[in-house]
Amino acid sequence: MNPLEQLVRTPAAATEFVNILLTQEDAEIGASPKEVVWTHRTTTLYRYRSDRRTQPIPVLLVFALINRPDIFDLTPGNSFVEYLLEQGYDVFLLDWGVPDEAEGDLGLEYYACDALPWGIRETLRACGEDEVTLLGWCIGGTLCAMHAALEPDAPVRNLALLTTPIDTAGSLYAKWIARDSFDPELVGDTYPSIPGGAIDFANKTMKPVSNYWSTYRQLWEGVLQGKDPRDRYQPMAKWVADNPPFPTRAFKEWTTWMYKDNKLVAGNVRLRGQRVDLSRIEQNLLVVTAGDDHIAPAPGTMPLLDLVASEDVTHFDRPGGHIGLMAGSSAQDEIWPDIAEWLDGRSDR
Repeated sequence: MNPLEQLVRTPAAATEFVNILLTQEDAEIGASPKEVVWTHRTTTLYRYRSDRRTQPIPVLLVFALINRPDIFDLTPGNSFVEYLLEQGYDVFLLDWGVPDEAEGDLGLEYYACDALPWGIRETLRACGEDEVTLLGWCIGGTLCAMHAALEPDAPVRNLALLTTPIDTAGSLYAKWIARDSFDPELVGDTYPSIPGGAIDFANKTMKPVSNYWSTYRQLWEGVLQGKDPRDRYQPMAKWVADNPPFPTRAFKEWTTWMYKDNKLVAGNVRLRGQRVDLSRIEQNLLVVTAGDDHIAPAPGTMPLLDLVASEDVTHFDRPGGHIGLMAGSSAQDEIWPDIAEWLDGRSDR
């Protein structure tokens, strides 16, 4: 585009750019039909409707506590849920909901020792099977690993962990949180539940140029060139902006145990009086890391490969970031088929 064309195009492009930003809430995300199976407090177990179920072992999806799980089902045509359904899987989703001040007392033990095993129980009850595949992403992966370590005899055949924090030594989060000037107790005592927007701001400042400049620059350049980036930009922007509160007790435990003290990899986390010993994990294990992940960098996940007792251990490392790995434009070509193939060989009766 020459300078004159750019000058002529700019007013209309500016209007379109602003319109895309102002209407991002209109984007439809998490649209795959699903039904409520079970609820407890703010936690809900969903089952996705399908007439293509051919795989016996159901897949239970578990996401983090600091974003909504719609990222598993972003938009039609870019939905991991949709993809699994097409592969014949019975797909369930454990949604932690939107905790309010009343849930400030929920700690990691609630999620790993109560809600997660209850979700597994209700999944199996709904589908009539004896085992399940747990597929956890981010903090959801850590919670799944904790549960598997605490209950090695649980009815979990396969454990798939995506960009999962295990050993936080050297991570950017640890550099921020482990310093003496950061006091999780003070933060937790100040807020009955930690505002999601505050956590989102902290996450974005880890890569400020990308989050506060590059994203908008790329959007502007696309609009200026006459492209329509609305369908690509808006769903992800809407999801990123939807940040539920983090229950205060869970926040204190997560930041202290994982980043100040790095207890999990050392086997020093205790839930309900029991040590979370990762060497007790025996399930078929898939670990997926992302080369550009600054939230849960690969070196912080890979120690799990040597800790577990699993005989069947697989590691996939792919390009992409913490979220883009699974929800980016190339995910359905670069990682989804590999996950489906891994599951396929481990999901028969």
